[in-house]
Amino acid sequence: MKIAVVGTGYVGLVTGTCFAEVGIDVTCIDIDQRKIDNLHQGILPIYEPGLEEMVSRNVAAGRLHFSTKLSEAIKDCDVAFIAVGTPPGEDGSADLKYVLGVAREIGENMTNYGVIVTKSTVPVGTAAKVRKEITDALAKRGEAIDFDVASNPEFLKEGAAIDDFLKPDRIVVGVASERAEEVMTKLYKPFLLNGHPIIFMDIPSAEMTKYAANSMLATKISFMNDIANLCEIMGADVNMVRKGIGSDARIGTKFIYPGIGYGGSCFPKDVKALIKTAQENGYQMQVLQAVESVNDAQKEVLFDKVKKHFGGELQGKKMAVWGLSFKPKTDDMREAPSLVIIEKLLAEGCTVTAYDPVAMPEAKHSLGDTITYAKDQMEALIDADALLIVTEWPEFRVPNFEVMSRLLKQKVIFDGRNIYDAAELQEAGFAYHCIGIRTAHHEPA
Repeated sequence: MKIAVVGTGYVGLVTGTCFAEVGIDVTCIDIDQRKIDNLHQGILPIYEPGLEEMVSRNVAAGRLHFSTKLSEAIKDCDVAFIAVGTPPGEDGSADLKYVLGVAREIGENMTNYGVIVTKSTVPVGTAAKVRKEITDALAKRGEAIDFDVASNPEFLKEGAAIDDFLKPDRIVVGVASERAEEVMTKLYKPFLLNGHPIIFMDIPSAEMTKYAANSMLATKISFMNDIANLCEIMGADVNMVRKGIGSDARIGTKFIYPGIGYGGSCFPKDVKALIKTAQENGYQMQVLQAVESVNDAQKEVLFDKVKKHFGGELQGKKMAVWGLSFKPKTDDMREAPSLVIIEKLLAEGCTVTAYDPVAMPEAKHSLGDTITYAKDQMEALIDADALLIVTEWPEFRVPNFEVMSRLLKQKVIFDGRNIYDAAELQEAGFAYHCIGIRTAHHEPA
């Protein structure tokens, strides 16, 4: 088979590379010439563990190609994936101009039957708009080429995207014809050999499934953060509560870790889009509106703890920040809690020195030179009045606390991810503040 993947961002590049890995001929297309030139040189626009090696391997094998010319890639193509961005508008709705622009260009250049697949996260009804764009473009050409539109939402976790694609929990595909179902079954056959299920459904249901899944996970996170805040007030230990409810198979252990809010490219955008879709259809998603509100407030919880500890006197204080990306194993800074926390610290007159294993180059696009970037995690601590743990990178989990106590001006840690043991830190003489445990407020003797 021959496929095209339009868009070389997170979803597009992972999708194209993983299909090439199982022997399919893939061309990834992007309008950004610099991005394509970099990919030809093995320079990736994103960080994802294992992806760089997989890209190099498949390029060398002649299965993975990069181009700026959709008009050439679409010829004799069996399946074309649309994997361009759908950024949120000011009202929270998904902006479809890039998706529909690609659909129009496909209609202007396609030469044979193919399945046009929306891989981008798009609202219900987008496939119908994609079909219309292609149909209108073909009509202007005076062509009557048969085609199908399908929806194939992605369920990739940043930091584990390759495993998620190659060993999926499920593959969801929305189709409107048997022919499209046959093509998509053939395309995904290499991933079905180990028993991974493919679930075919109508297109609107597939489009809704993506939003529903992300909104459910976002709901679990916000619910657990609400519980954590109440635990702290009432004197309960959220870690114990989490274990107690996580053992219930109906709830499970995933996405019930308290913290400082969710971020990234999916949850914030998809929750907003689903709320907006409901509003446009005369319905209020009251639970999701609360989820969004809780998450916005949770991003300020760590800062509030800092301000309370220092009695509101933050002018001139130096703060060390460990972790900038919205979660570990990615350089994604979109909607990252670190941005909110750092902005509030700077507004109070603090100076900030931060360290992140991979996200500092990306962070500079948002933060510029308003903060200092350390070469390693320990350098960030030198003469700092406090340390803020913002992203739970594995290398932060077992640091040398003795060295840390010598480098810090004040032995104060604000742990936004609950990666340390409160009793151990307090015994070592640190003032330790975390999420959802009242004892974290106790000062060292």
